[in-house]
Amino acid sequence: MNFENRYVTKSGGIVWLAWTSMPVYSEKRVYAIAKDITHTKKLEEDRNLLIKDLTKINTDLKQLTFTASHDLRTPVGNLLSVFDLLDTSKIEDEETLEFINILKSATESLKNTLNKYMDGLIQKETIQAQVEEVDLEESLKVVLWSLGFLIKSSNTILRADFTQKKTIRFNKAYLESIFLNLITNSVKYSKPGLHPEISITSKQNNGVSQLIFTDNGQGFDMDKTRDKIFGFNQKFNDRSDSKGIGLYLVYNHITSLGGKISVSSRPNEGAEFVISFKD
Repeated sequence: MNFENRYVTKSGGIVWLAWTSMPVYSEKRVYAIAKDITHTKKLEEDRNLLIKDLTKINTDLKQLTFTASHDLRTPVGNLLSVFDLLDTSKIEDEETLEFINILKSATESLKNTLNKYMDGLIQKETIQAQVEEVDLEESLKVVLWSLGFLIKSSNTILRADFTQKKTIRFNKAYLESIFLNLITNSVKYSKPGLHPEISITSKQNNGVSQLIFTDNGQGFDMDKTRDKIFGFNQKFNDRSDSKGIGLYLVYNHITSLGGKISVSSRPNEGAEFVISFKD
């Protein structure tokens, strides 16, 4: 018979013991050995407290995302209404008209993104994110349309080749978010004085669908950042607009559906991300 119990010492401390007992019927005795497992119990208690704290943090973050996505839709909707009321026929300057169209397109893209986030959060509350056959080129086109001004103003050169693998089984909103975050990071953290260059290719490697994303940006010092790159709120530069969220989202989108992501990089030599999808 095996069991655990605890004792209160004279000093008021708690000691946990794990007992292993064995009856010897011929002697009409029970032999028992006790092992002090107080340290193990303390580790178990600490782990449970950590899980509780992490669960609360996760719940708070989810609520924050719900609130932000929901509340931002109202001013975005109001801004779109202003564009609808704007009489552009009276504007003769071509450059002004182009800027208005860019702003309207960006606002519409933001609205669509917020709606997708809300749908995705609601979906996560009910069932696992929907997996379907997703066209890589079409998903990239959606993202590039929303990033049109950023790509153009930064003179970014982007090459995509999906001839080896045209589709993957994944969540469409997740894939667009992955493209969005990796591309914006490559542009934001490009090397000064050098146009950003991005390459996105697909392939089938030993039966595994993969995306290879490379850029010529500032890169990472892997010795310092290896275990932090995909962490929440991890920032590796002093930019004021860096929030340390993008790669965290990328990692979670991929791993939540059974995939993997790896990165190789050197300072000032760009970075390569290899995404392996669960088929």
